[in-house]
Amino acid sequence: MRMLWSEHTKRQLWRRIWVALAEVEAEFGLVTPEQVQDLREHQDAIDLQRALDIEREIQHDLMAELKTFAEQCPLGGKVLHLGATSMDIEDNAEALRLRQGLGLLLEKLAALLAIFADKIENYAHLPVLGYTHFQPAEPLTLGYRLALYAQDLLEDYQTLSELHSKIRGKGFKGAVGSAASYAELIGVENLERFESLLSQKLNLPFYPIASQTYPRKQDFVILSALAGLGATLYKFAFDLRLLQNPLIGEWREPFGASQVGSSAMPFKRNPIRAERINSLARLLATYPSIAWQNAAHSLLERTLDDSANRRLILPEAFLVTDELLMTAHTILKGLEVDEIAIHRNLSNYLPFAAMEHLLMASVKKGADRQAMHEHLRQQALIAWKALQQGQPNPLPQTLSRDEILLTYLTADEILKIFHNTVQYLGTSAERALALARRIRQLITT
Repeated sequence: MRMLWSEHTKRQLWRRIWVALAEVEAEFGLVTPEQVQDLREHQDAIDLQRALDIEREIQHDLMAELKTFAEQCPLGGKVLHLGATSMDIEDNAEALRLRQGLGLLLEKLAALLAIFADKIENYAHLPVLGYTHFQPAEPLTLGYRLALYAQDLLEDYQTLSELHSKIRGKGFKGAVGSAASYAELIGVENLERFESLLSQKLNLPFYPIASQTYPRKQDFVILSALAGLGATLYKFAFDLRLLQNPLIGEWREPFGASQVGSSAMPFKRNPIRAERINSLARLLATYPSIAWQNAAHSLLERTLDDSANRRLILPEAFLVTDELLMTAHTILKGLEVDEIAIHRNLSNYLPFAAMEHLLMASVKKGADRQAMHEHLRQQALIAWKALQQGQPNPLPQTLSRDEILLTYLTADEILKIFHNTVQYLGTSAERALALARRIRQLITT
């Protein structure tokens, strides 16, 4: 990803586009075969230092590269950039980089989804305590919890795949999009074929309508999709940080044998990878707002106040997203699941989940739903106090002897509900496994 967004690659793309332009112009008699061959032979002779020296003098990076390329080509240099404006070169190159960048990200995202599918299948039937409002709630399976992240990631994958297939360049339309300069060179009647040939050579579709640039809304849509992917990974990492807290202790990100958690506290095992994801994802979330402003503030046919920030936000957004995916891959592949802690938390808090089932069972036998709800709530408060004092959860024992509840249910029926609560997982395992199958199908097609 760094290579893709490097100065070297940018200039390689500029030269590739200049050569393609000359090749097509040769078909219209504007450039000789010898000139085209000269350009091809020097296409990869990037001389960054010479270009930077010229840029310091003329304050125009594309013209500096153009002059450097022309100096290297005694025959073809004189016809370089014929009829073009800077953004005919730069914006088509940028579109190619955006597409290549998305391709790299999609490869990493597919690999991450494959690991999620493995983990979902592995833990599809393992009961864990669910949390709402970050308070103990009802059980689900660990596979189902992982499927929540994977489902969002799969939607991110589909969104980015669609965008990857739809990226378009400006084409070759000159200073304000009218293609007047090219019309003067080859005739208005030849413009459609001219641009079609260039599209084929670059393997890049063009916007039918463009000003001096391609519509800056394309940047906004792409960066918004990257930020959306960042939000998915942010939630996964944030949840991991919560679950890695020793008071819950169910998950841990991988921790190397020689890894140091703190310079002051030798016992520390901090979730630094998850924290890195949260830190970078917050940065990624800011880029769409800048791209929005670039699109909205692009006055008339073009202003230049987007140029400087685009040189930062486009490569940074892709580099940040790349790092997010690599870090998430490392975490998930080495994820440590503590089943002892999972069982401990279920033992402490799962009895509370039985109360909804007791409520439904007693109402079926004739209890007043509202009155029974209040009675069970009072019993739950007593159980909470016992837990806070370090005692086991007393609900199974106290409710199996509760006179009001025994009016509707037998002690055996009450205890059976408590014992079976861990089985009340609904369709979580089946739906998680179905998602894993869908992931495998989509990332391999």
